[in-house]
Amino acid sequence: MFSQTVEYALRAVVCLADRAPSACTTEEIAVATKVPKPYLSKVLQALVRHKIARSQRGIGGGITLIKTPDQLTLFEIVNAIEPIARIETCPLGLKSHGKQLCPLHKRLDEAAAVVQKSFEETTLSDLLSAPKGVYPLCESPKSAGIAEGVQPAKKTD
Repeated sequence: MFSQTVEYALRAVVCLADRAPSACTTEEIAVATKVPKPYLSKVLQALVRHKIARSQRGIGGGITLIKTPDQLTLFEIVNAIEPIARIETCPLGLKSHGKQLCPLHKRLDEAAAVVQKSFEETTLSDLLSAPKGVYPLCESPKSAGIAEGVQPAKKTD
């Protein structure tokens, strides 16, 4: 349903939210999210362009979120990368349909509306504070010392 670029952007922003307000380097985010660094750099540039994140060069620099995790929704992130497509008029251009969608396109738009509403109502804080279960992106909060720039230990058999 979503492109790999959207998935990578969501992973990166969840990582940044987990470490907010501290800045993270591209390398730290790449390690935590398992996103290839060159691809991640492009994703992060898009997030900066759309004012989701900011980038600061130099010592103590890195990437940070512009909004706090409780203010930033999944919808804003997805829309910055690849807006959720809603169907307002017949995609086939049939004049007889116009704004009255056929049953297929109406159902597709209804599904998109449900996803949009869910993402509009979900903040990054919601993801990070979900009760019990699996923590986003890692084994436990702030695991493996990523925030301090330490590489996680490799698991052995």
